Amino acid sequence: METMILPLRTGFEAFKLLPEGTLCQLINDAIIMSPASNTPHAIIQSKIFTLFYNYVEKNDLGIAFCAPVDVYLDSRNIYQPDIFFIGKERADIVQERGIYGSPDLIIEILSTDRKYDMVIKKEVYEISAVNEYWVVDPATKW
Repeated sequence: METMILPLRTGFEAFKLLPEGTLCQLINDAIIMSPASNTPHAIIQSKIFTLFYNYVEKNDLGIAFCAPVDVYLDSRNIYQPDIFFIGKERADIVQERGIYGSPDLIIEILSTDRKYDMVIKKEVYEISAVNEYWVVDPATKW
């Protein structure tokens, strides 16, 4: 019996075949590979996440996440936001393979390619009904 291998038709089909832990995102049906964060980015992310996580836990608000965790916004967009939050009333979108739906809050720390965070991802987050989108610019330290 022959096995016929059909070509992949979408970025989503290719994304599903990647091994766990692959640093990439599906952005408008294109797989975008990402290197690990640079040191300033990682330091800022750690500081913000620690403060945010402690606040969420102390007040029993929901679940705070830190990248890399896949967020399935739709069949063309699967992102790994730097930091994000799901309120406990929406905890059903948290599943074993990732988050299936829009987080309540997303925090992105800008890297060298700002276009993805400031334009492309921002538009998808708006369409996907993300409640809050915060952008942190390491260059301004704000």
